[in-house]
Order: sequence, then C-alpha cells, then structure tokens
Amino acid sequence: MNHNASSRSANAWQSLTLREAGVSLLDCVHKTPVAAPFGYPYIAIPQIKNGRIELSDVRRISESDFEEWTRKTKPCAFDVVLSRRCNPGETAHVPEGLECALGQNLVLLRSDGSKVYQPFLRWLVRGPEWWEQIGRFLNVGAVFDSLKCANIPNFRLSIPPHREQERIADILGTLDDKIALNWRMNETLEAMARRLFKSWFVNFDPVHAKAALRRQHPKLSNAELSRRALPNLDPKIAELFPDSFEDSPLGPIPKGWRFQTIGDQVSLQRGKTYKSALKDQSGPVLLGLASIERNGGFRRAKLTTYGGDSPDVLLVYPDELYVSLKDVTQSADLLGAVARLPSDITVGRLTQDTVKLIFQNATASREILYRTLLTHDYRDYCRNHATGTTNLGLSREDFLAYPIICPTEDITAFYELMSSTMRVQCAAFDSEMKQVETLRDKLLPRLLSGELSVEEVV
Repeated sequence: MNHNASSRSANAWQSLTLREAGVSLLDCVHKTPVAAPFGYPYIAIPQIKNGRIELSDVRRISESDFEEWTRKTKPCAFDVVLSRRCNPGETAHVPEGLECALGQNLVLLRSDGSKVYQPFLRWLVRGPEWWEQIGRFLNVGAVFDSLKCANIPNFRLSIPPHREQERIADILGTLDDKIALNWRMNETLEAMARRLFKSWFVNFDPVHAKAALRRQHPKLSNAELSRRALPNLDPKIAELFPDSFEDSPLGPIPKGWRFQTIGDQVSLQRGKTYKSALKDQSGPVLLGLASIERNGGFRRAKLTTYGGDSPDVLLVYPDELYVSLKDVTQSADLLGAVARLPSDITVGRLTQDTVKLIFQNATASREILYRTLLTHDYRDYCRNHATGTTNLGLSREDFLAYPIICPTEDITAFYELMSSTMRVQCAAFDSEMKQVETLRDKLLPRLLSGELSVEEVV
C-alpha cells in the first residue's frame, strides 16, 4: 500500500457512490420558458463558467414561469448545477441568496449533509476522480456527448472525513472568494464602461442635457451651460460636448460629429485554415469561433495554441480586434461578434472563421468601434443580414456598411484615455485572479486525493 492510500485509510476516507453518500440528483423541466424583459434568472449551459454561475447575459423569466419551472426543482444554496450536455461534467455551485430556475440539460446535485458536508460538494465534483467518472459514463454522440441521469448517482468518489471536508471547503472557498471578488470588480468596471458608452454615444445624454438648458437660457456661455447642465462631469470634458444636433443619414446626431461606416475606418484581414495535428503545440493562440463569447467578447475557456505556419498577416496582438463573419448554429450569437485580444496573451492567430480589423487612420477610435459592435442594434443588424441555412454568414460588404457615429477628436481622445485606464485596472485584477486560480487549481486535486493534508496547507 502506498503512503497516500495508507494515510487516507488511517483517516477514514470512504469510497462511495453519490447515492451512498446521500447526494441526490434533481432533474429540470425539459422545455424553455419565454424570455421576459426583467424577472428571475433562468440558468442555462452558457451561465456555467469556471465553477460559478455567471449572470451577466442570463435570460430573465416572469414570476409565473419561475413558479412553474421551480415546482419540480428549485435550486438552493450549496446545490451544484451539473451540465449533462454540450460540456458534460461542468459544474457550478448555487450561491446563497440566488433565486433562479434551471434550464434544459442541467440537473442539480444536492447533499443531505449526512456523508458530504454541503459546502464541500462543489469541490468534490471538480477533482480528478470526478472527471474519471465522467469519462467512464459519458455517452458519445454524433453531435453532442452527454450524461444519463440514471448513471450520475452511481459515480464513485473518495469521501474524506467530515471535519476534513469542512477544512478543505474553507481553504478552497477562501481562495475562490478572492477570485470572485476580482471577477466582480472587473464586471463592475465593464458595466460602467457599457453605461458610459450608451449614455454618451448612443443616447447622447450630455448633448440632450445641454440642448435643453440652451433652449431655456440661450445667452449662457458654454462654460456656464456645461457646468449647470452636466454638474457630475469634469467641466473641461463637459465643455467638449455640443449643445445642439444636426441631421445625418442616421437621423439627428450631435453637431460637429460625423456619420461614417465601419468600412471608412477599417479594412479586413481574413484568417486561414490550420492543421489540426499541430494544435496544442507551442505557438500563438488560435482565434476561431471558440475564442469569442456569444454576442461578443473574448472567451478564455478551452483556448488552444498552434505550432504550425502563422504568417504575420494572420497574427493578432493585444488590444487588436477580430470578428467572426459566420456561425455554425442558427442562433446567430456569433455572427458578426467581436472580440479584443487581452493584454496577457502575447499573440493570437486568425483561423478561417475570423477576420482582423485593420484601422486605416490614427483618428479612428478602436474603443468606440468595439463598443459599437457590442450594442443590441448592431447584433440585430447582423441577424437581419444573415445568409445561409445550415451555417450562417455575414458578407464583408454588409459588415463594412454598418453605420457608426464619430464624435470630435477631443471627445474621442478623452474617451480612449479613460477606457485605457479602465483596461489597465481590469488587467491588474485579472493577473491577481489568475495567480489565485493557479494556486486553487493546484491544491484542489491534491487535497481531494489525500496526497496533501490540510495541515500541510495551513
């Protein structure tokens, strides 16, 4: 018997199935409710990310639908959401205070507390033994791999003594709380950036405020008008906004601002195919559909590198933008979706599914264009201009024809500077978060296997 096995035996570790350990499986309603403009979150597979439930783009459902969808299964604190399809085996814990409904192809795991300490369950289903069981019971399908509900209670795992579970959960939970805090800080900064962009460049709130006050006080100086109309803005910034509108092909826009198309600002560099056999070898990160979040944003999950030919024209560097002009599903969530390569990734390589945006002049704002490509109006435009039946496409011409509004150079320069500062803050939070994640992910398998004792950590 090896040291690890004897140590676990001495400390009364048990090999139990989930059923024997008092962990039950609760199934969901096998249909999808109608989306509502506001209401309760409806958790689907895209919300299961990195062991937690992310609500940033969650579907909302009405109170009546919430009651119907939770009559059979209502998620509670310390439950674990398990995906049976698309990414079978991925889990996320239900935090305290979250009221939500469960989507199709998801199930709940719930401990009765007799053998498995409830806060420990989220870690038990993320260790090496868990993934061994996933591999053993996985049903490989033509389109999607999946897990059968009947098999999951038979997963056999090593269960440490209850006190050991409490201490493991405390160690890993403390690290995860720090990760979650940094993630929330980044989410807050991102939400601030979205709100500011919408206020300034979609709704034109500062211009409307100054125009309304100008109509009441036509003789006020610009400085006084700006101070009174926009008291929460730095006076020097407030003075940069005009106090009237002028006509454009898009309707009224702030006076002095310009109407352009994407094609007036950028040209496109299309990616090329690659050899699958050279994936995961040393080289740039592959920037295909899998690297873009639904409706836009960079997606880190399951990134791969490429060791094959990568000409300079196919390379993407930090802060550069790239776009998908196709989607392999009918949802069109990736059609025209934009991503920006984050600062911690040295270089990426375009695939046949993506194009890089190459800016043609120094006055064009990369940040304003990026934010424009994340708006609902742009996403609707992409869906309305989709071609194809099985695989959807967006033509280069339609993409480049999308209209954009360009503010004056002074406002653009300030917005770029402010956005750059926020990105630096986000990068710092990301860096710290990755260090803590690395520590947590190193400790987790060793603690769950008994290779490392709690005493050695604390």
